[in-house]
Amino acid sequence: MNLSMRLVLLGLAWTMAGLGIAGIFLPLLPTTPFLLLAAWLFSRCSPRLERWLIDHPLFGRPLRDWRQHGAISRRAKRWAISLMGLGFALFWLRLAPSASMATAVAAIMLATGAFIVSRPEPPK
Repeated sequence: MNLSMRLVLLGLAWTMAGLGIAGIFLPLLPTTPFLLLAAWLFSRCSPRLERWLIDHPLFGRPLRDWRQHGAISRRAKRWAISLMGLGFALFWLRLAPSASMATAVAAIMLATGAFIVSRPEPPK
């Protein structure tokens, strides 16, 4: 891989990692999807940084569970669904969206929630 492509992938990987970390503190920004994307991008340009992310004490376990088993822990599912519900409540109360906008957002959140709930749990 040439240097310019490697630098582009590295920049994208760090951007995704940053968004994932920001998602810890911002309830409407997801953490895990951005970190999964960061790990994938790091795997293409820096195996060392990929390993760092996969072995990270806080982020590594969910990333490994997803990669190895397509699994999401029960605790993570509860948090995700709860925060999605809180996010929708804040959206509804603060923005007073039109019925069509609220329906569209609810449909997206329900589809996402159904996907999350349908994933297996990691083996013990």
